[in-house]
Amino acid sequence: MSVMPVAVGRRAADNRHMGNNMSRLEQIVAELPEAVRVDVAQWDGHPTFRVRGKNFVFSDVEATRLTVKLTVDEAEAVVATEPGAEPAGYGLGRHGWIALDVVDADEPRWEQLREWIRTSYTLVAPKRLAEQVLDEEPLPTQGDQS
Repeated sequence: MSVMPVAVGRRAADNRHMGNNMSRLEQIVAELPEAVRVDVAQWDGHPTFRVRGKNFVFSDVEATRLTVKLTVDEAEAVVATEPGAEPAGYGLGRHGWIALDVVDADEPRWEQLREWIRTSYTLVAPKRLAEQVLDEEPLPTQGDQS
């Protein structure tokens, strides 16, 4: 398999237009230790996001469709309640992987996507890296008064 690693860092993500789905996705991934983007040539350059060689996000080129891993229970709940969410193909759905539409996502939707991406990362990352993310203080949401 031919892959093209692409650096994902805060500076690279900050230089892109904020309204772009891929830029938003790259910004979220840039917060995660040792996360990298790998474009897969056999998949027409579709990006994956990995930690130590393990995928935690699959994406189309424009990041309008994402696939992430959740716990099986959470995946079932998301598929049952979220429009545009379904179990991922290739048998991955039975292991908690879900595919989501991200077309015209607003800010609250991106906050939810950020949570799911971080969950996916913690489920596939080595324990030490996952703990770094789990130990972080959650970022305040727009409605927080603190």
